[in-house]
Amino acid sequence: MSIRLWHTAGWLRTKGIRSSWWSWCLTENLTWRVDVFTIKAIDLGELKKLRIRHDNSGASPSWFLERVEIIDLKESTTYYFPCQRWLAVEEDDGQIARELVPVDEAFVKKDSENDGQSPATLGLEQKAKSTTYTVKVKTGDKKNAGTDANVFIILYGSKDDTGIVSLKASKSNKNKFERGKVDEFTVESVDIGDLKKIKIGHDNKGNSTGWFLEWVEIDAPSVGQCLKFPCGRWLDKSEDDGAVERIIFPAELQTIEYIPFVPYEITVYTSDIFGAGTDADVFIVLYGSDGICTQQKSLCLNKREQRMYFERNSVNQFIVELEDVGDIIEKIRIGHKGGGLNSGWHLDRVTIRRLLPNGKGSETVTFPCERWLAKSEDDGETVRELVPSDIFTEKLMKDGTLKQIEEEVEDPLEVHTYKISVFTGDIYGAGTDANVFLNIYGDLGDMGERKLSKSETNFNKFERGQEDTFTIQAVDLGILYKIKIRHDNSMFSPDWFLEKVEILDETTEESFIFLCERWLSKKKEDKKIERTLYEQSYDGERNSLDGSSLSVSSQESNANLKEPKKSSLVKAAEEGSLIPYHITITTGTEYDSSTDSRVFIIIMGPQKVQTERLWLDLPEGKDEFADGSVEKFSVWGLDVGEIKKVEVGHDGATPESCWLMEELTIVVPTKGVMYNFVCKCWLARDKGDGLTSRILNILDAECVNVGIKILYEVMVVTGDIESGGTDANIFMTVFGSNGNTEEMLLEKNGDRFERGQEDSFIMEIADIAPLRKMRIRTDGKGTRPHWFMERITLKNLTNQEVATFTYGDWLSKLKNATGSLVCEMPAVINDEQMMEDTTYTLQVKTSDIGGAGTDANVSLILFGEYGDSGTLPLKESNKSNKFERNQMDEFSFSEMLSLGDLCKVRIWHDNKGIAPGWHLEYIDVIDSAMDKTFRFQCDRWLAKGEDDGQLIRELACANNDILELKERTAYEIVTVTSDRDDADTKENIWIILEGKMGRSKEFLMENSTKKRRFERGATDTFQFSSKNVGDIAAICVGHCPKDGKKSSAKADVFWHVQEIIVTEMELCNKYFFRCNAKIPLRYKRRDYKVFECAKVTESFASKARSLVPVKYETIVVTGFEKGAGTDANVFITIYGLNGDSGRRALKQKFRNLFERGKTNRFYLETLDMGELKKVRIEHDNSGLAAGWLVERVEITNSATGVTTVFPCGKWLDENRGDGLICRDLFPRY
Repeated sequence: MSIRLWHTAGWLRTKGIRSSWWSWCLTENLTWRVDVFTIKAIDLGELKKLRIRHDNSGASPSWFLERVEIIDLKESTTYYFPCQRWLAVEEDDGQIARELVPVDEAFVKKDSENDGQSPATLGLEQKAKSTTYTVKVKTGDKKNAGTDANVFIILYGSKDDTGIVSLKASKSNKNKFERGKVDEFTVESVDIGDLKKIKIGHDNKGNSTGWFLEWVEIDAPSVGQCLKFPCGRWLDKSEDDGAVERIIFPAELQTIEYIPFVPYEITVYTSDIFGAGTDADVFIVLYGSDGICTQQKSLCLNKREQRMYFERNSVNQFIVELEDVGDIIEKIRIGHKGGGLNSGWHLDRVTIRRLLPNGKGSETVTFPCERWLAKSEDDGETVRELVPSDIFTEKLMKDGTLKQIEEEVEDPLEVHTYKISVFTGDIYGAGTDANVFLNIYGDLGDMGERKLSKSETNFNKFERGQEDTFTIQAVDLGILYKIKIRHDNSMFSPDWFLEKVEILDETTEESFIFLCERWLSKKKEDKKIERTLYEQSYDGERNSLDGSSLSVSSQESNANLKEPKKSSLVKAAEEGSLIPYHITITTGTEYDSSTDSRVFIIIMGPQKVQTERLWLDLPEGKDEFADGSVEKFSVWGLDVGEIKKVEVGHDGATPESCWLMEELTIVVPTKGVMYNFVCKCWLARDKGDGLTSRILNILDAECVNVGIKILYEVMVVTGDIESGGTDANIFMTVFGSNGNTEEMLLEKNGDRFERGQEDSFIMEIADIAPLRKMRIRTDGKGTRPHWFMERITLKNLTNQEVATFTYGDWLSKLKNATGSLVCEMPAVINDEQMMEDTTYTLQVKTSDIGGAGTDANVSLILFGEYGDSGTLPLKESNKSNKFERNQMDEFSFSEMLSLGDLCKVRIWHDNKGIAPGWHLEYIDVIDSAMDKTFRFQCDRWLAKGEDDGQLIRELACANNDILELKERTAYEIVTVTSDRDDADTKENIWIILEGKMGRSKEFLMENSTKKRRFERGATDTFQFSSKNVGDIAAICVGHCPKDGKKSSAKADVFWHVQEIIVTEMELCNKYFFRCNAKIPLRYKRRDYKVFECAKVTESFASKARSLVPVKYETIVVTGFEKGAGTDANVFITIYGLNGDSGRRALKQKFRNLFERGKTNRFYLETLDMGELKKVRIEHDNSGLAAGWLVERVEITNSATGVTTVFPCGKWLDENRGDGLICRDLFPRY
């Protein structure tokens, strides 16, 4: 074969269809002419690619190769391999080896006939058929880890390898392969297939040859894949195993896949006028339809190229790989970042060439400019947006000729002028001296970030109470919906209070308003100097409901901007396919326990159902699971049903990627369970059993019932009133017919609760439906403590029920007429208000005994059928001097929500004043809406020096006299037959109730031909009279023939029951039995199935009946570790089925409590709370040694003698573990 080189000394390798590689030495050194070589070789078949390189020897090794032509003399076939690139360490990408692919002759001939006015254009074809790899090499951060040796790499694919590639020209560091540094190189190859492994090594030459290689990362944009090759070993003859070469395989878990990039040939024409050239860093962004755009790409790789390119009357060509913006390029943004001696630039035009989808031809789009990009010329802008003027298409025909078509672009986007008005707030210190930058987003894309340099209205811009106007030209953005505004925090006074931004599109005369009313400051509010603002009337999705902020990329979908969007997370939650999991991971404290690897978890259910790999990514600011740290995560994953196993692991693949997992906790709120694994196991290749992932069996975990939560979509609407937004903390409590939630913080999450906004997010709320009312409280803190709250809606994602809570007023000490920071709102469901308005009149009688009166401040809380009243301070009495001996004080609270029948009162005082001790006789509460009076008898002291020393009392309602249960009662039994084939039965069903007071008789639920029962999907109701069996624990269910004959009991007849609900009619307590089982037809009564009670709904009457005073013995055990004791003030709250104790201080006179290894005993009197569910233990972090290790809490009901143990074993210390000083403890039975 004959080989022609359009350009010096090198090695040449070719590959065909039927061959392995062959190598030849090119012996002649020729400059800038055609070199011809004739070589004899075996038949390689049709040539597919060519590899050519040189050895970088000699005085001038750099070589610019135009192309290689290979003529197969036997077949009389010519192959054209265009290169048009440098093979030089100091030029281009620094490579001295190239792989080339053949192109059609028609393209070469067209290129040869070029008139010289435009550069050669065959590099794009080469780029499209080759793969460019960005190779990043991390040298370890160890002593003597760097190397001076010559490093090489070989990439092995499924089809071929790259051969030896010398890593000589680092893009990131002048002195490469130094300790702790990352060096970046470019490697190109043709068709090696999927990358499988690499070989990396060095030649062991130089002063310091030993090298510790941490990892190699290889990114292939044209493939859309980034692979990580972890090493973590020495390449040193005197270290490790003495090897200086290593074969490394990719870490599967660290592989990143994305949409592949495509090549673009970008040609930039600098104008032929004085001073047209620039040394600045030029960048470009391409835009397709619907606002899809590429990333911002710098055209020069380094400052050397910046000095070489973009000279006056020059034509510079770049072949870059960028995101695919589609078939049509609507516009481009080109600009520079200033800097350098001559940054001003006059751009004539830009052309962008892309290959046609079939690769047989290309399309060139021209973007004329003919304007300055300079601060001192034209309008002072250094960024221009250009629209296409014409398209030149070349198609390769079947006969081998090129068909050329040139056409003008029809209806290109127009350039619009936008008048931008920026309003600085009229408050102290509102103005800024910093540089301000703005980006505008519309449904057709964004305009890129622009500096707001010269105000048209004021010499000194962005001053207090000032309006500054700017004019910016940009290609039509369509309907504006969002802006991004920031400052650079420079100069003496950078803090800025931005009121709003108004933008007028002068072309269409449309106006858009973007409200802010927030600080952009690193010292105030949330300490952010960048804000994303949405147009005032925009009602699309602002941020996702899982809490993450909306991306500001224009690549987001902008369709249906005027229609509210439903989050995919909400849809998944409504369907029940995704549920939240709360994960807590504790890292061990042994040496080398920490890891900076990514940790994951997989949750497995029955029958191979499992979540995807859920990555537990650390929050911003944390880069590792540190020794002794406790990290918490909330993730959404597939609902796997009953959890069977959990896999936890990390993606670290080097010997040093070790991690000691001490403890793992998983909370599944929708199931109401918490699993705690005490692991103490290594996940490391060089420790323990060498595993980096481990499967944990759920049977090895401690299972705790934490109460089922229901997922609600919460929408908070802030009023569209000046300064209506807030950065105060907002707390919500929801009340329902079956209890109430605890006070929950509504996370600000950056941009929530701002003027005119509707903020949606998902919350987990206790199963208390139907909802009755909501209490909202703010702490009145922050730089903007006032909040105008319009309304809140809660949507139950299980049954789609929507409850609306409307307020429409300020929560503010200054702007609210009463100065209130708390409001209560009734629920409105299906246009029905769930609670009545009322006025409560409280008559408080102080006893007629010596010293009974008090000067202290008294407060109380009313508890009733529909929740509690919140804290009511007893301030304004009808008597001038309140709470005197034998005095009746009357207090009135209007505009309250009626709590229905009251059951108890919690009353206390703050023990302040000269004589704080108080003897209370009774309290009468009059509900005007119900026209009913409730009496709460006390006859006890609230004094530290009297009685039991308590300052707080819980009083039961005297109206609710303790009822003696009658021996007989009635039971309503509701059966739900499953909605499935063959679920029904024509026979009878019998049931027996098993309660704490005994067993009922058999209740026969008869079927008949006149009234069919137990049909598919049917709900049937029966009533029976019986002795009272007390709280029902289980039921026995049987299936028997109607005629009572043994012969009728066929073996294959079943009744499939879904659920049975039993209601005791006197107190109206409901017992739910989730059966979901087949009941076989049997003649004998001993053949039945037993179902345990799954849920109890206790009626208000039943709860009120059990409210009797009880003393609870509370034992607190402090741990035995060093420093376990605390000097802080300790508080406890006990939660039971019938309510909670309120926050109680654990104090004893003249005793040093909570010392290391000690047990402290306290007695708390409160009304019977029923079965205890939770304890909250906390301290106020006061004293010299506040940190506290709590071993456990034991609580004994003195009336029943039942002791409940609440294990803890964790620190309450801001400087240890998770830093909490308040913990919720759950019982262990």
